[in-house]
Amino acid sequence: MPIKVAFIGAGSVGFTRKLLSDLLTVPEFSDIQVSFTDIDEKNLDMVYQLCQRDIEANGLSIRIHKTLDRREALRDANYIINVVRIGRLEGFATDIDIPLKYGIDQCVGDTLCAGGIMYGQRGIPAILDFCKDIREVSAPGALMLNYANPNAMMTWAANKYGNVPTVGLCHGVQGGHALMARVLGLQQKDLDIICAGINHQTWYISVKHKGEDMIPKLLEAFQKDPECATQEKVRIDVLKNFGYFSTESNGHLSEYVPWYRKRLDEIQDWIGMDSWINGQTGGYLRVCTEGRNWFDTEFPQWMQEPPMEYVPEHRSQEHGSYIIEGLETGRCYRGHFNVMNDGCISNLPYECVVEVPGYVDACGIHIPHIGDLPLGCAAVCSASVWVQRLAVEAAVAADIQLLRQAMLMDPLTGAVLNPPEIYQMVDEMLVAGEPWLTQYAASGEIERAKARLAAHYVTPRYADFKGSSRLATRSVEEVAAERSSKVSAEDTAFKFKEKAQD
Repeated sequence: MPIKVAFIGAGSVGFTRKLLSDLLTVPEFSDIQVSFTDIDEKNLDMVYQLCQRDIEANGLSIRIHKTLDRREALRDANYIINVVRIGRLEGFATDIDIPLKYGIDQCVGDTLCAGGIMYGQRGIPAILDFCKDIREVSAPGALMLNYANPNAMMTWAANKYGNVPTVGLCHGVQGGHALMARVLGLQQKDLDIICAGINHQTWYISVKHKGEDMIPKLLEAFQKDPECATQEKVRIDVLKNFGYFSTESNGHLSEYVPWYRKRLDEIQDWIGMDSWINGQTGGYLRVCTEGRNWFDTEFPQWMQEPPMEYVPEHRSQEHGSYIIEGLETGRCYRGHFNVMNDGCISNLPYECVVEVPGYVDACGIHIPHIGDLPLGCAAVCSASVWVQRLAVEAAVAADIQLLRQAMLMDPLTGAVLNPPEIYQMVDEMLVAGEPWLTQYAASGEIERAKARLAAHYVTPRYADFKGSSRLATRSVEEVAAERSSKVSAEDTAFKFKEKAQD
């Protein structure tokens, strides 16, 4: 029987369409079963139409099963790919906007800091519901591949409390690998790496070219690169201070540590404004909002564009399809995966989720022993691990005291706020998240938070603050004009290149 792959949150066009394309590039998967489920019927139908058209254009006979019934989608599934955003962009906006009133200026807010902690409170109950369904209706031994953030928290909860084998996946390691290769003047394939740490705070602890250690050359290479020198100031400073390069973008990394965003008048010194990912206030929320609006408006046009081609040269570096291919065909694949530590990194807590090298073949997923991280790198990760642990346990038990402690211990939140401010901010975020925080509603904590706010609310000192570096969300027309200009510029450059080669 062909394997079955189910996508939860399939209305996410970027992930779903690309991950499905990656899978169907594998010749042995030309007759797999595919199911899509989402709570948004409109988005689900649009993504289904795009993907089904791609399948037919590539000469495959697969018929995607789309349904709003999650259990039906998961029935007999061998692999479950989770790409949900619990609370959608409306919940995401509260993760950014409420902390901003208290002076916490985030770029992304989906992994750590105040936004990531609350995102976890929404996501963890949902992923535990997914796990319950998987245990009850999916194929025995079904594996979940989790792309949803906060990745470490979600993966931790699914493995510990969901009792479903779950691997967290991210593309940060591949992105940093490519960037290091570029500044060193090398091809990515020629740069051998070992990367280890925790998701979004993973360290390239070995970087070699033909056996030569390239780590001593990285700082100078980054400082001399004109683009990185202006756009990657946080990453370069962390490299200078800790001796190892970190996977995540400038904007991501800046909000995981206490040093770069705690003084609002200094944030501009550390970020770049040319792209959201380099540190703009609420940058990821902005581009996600623009993308959703663009997809809603441009869907008919997308259906007129050429379908995706399922060919090896178009396969992405996302790990998901390679893991499934390795398990099903026996072809060995090496990647970096988020798994329970269980002693793999010996100077991080035994119970936590680490991002480390792994190998996949027909015998399973194999994680080698890494040993100790460099001491400074371990210290940075350890601070975040305890925030994650507090947040996971808070979400599972609806324990407001643990939730407050997670905020108190968070590096940036604790650097900016005092305990009374954190307590009030938590109350505001609980009340704003009521539609999605069912566990806190059931425990009565949201009603108690409302009562506290009504009785003792203190106007936050940055109540009117709009962000140190926030750009307005662009209209569909503005996005269209920019994309048209970009396409025109790329077309002109291509024609110029063709002419020069004639």
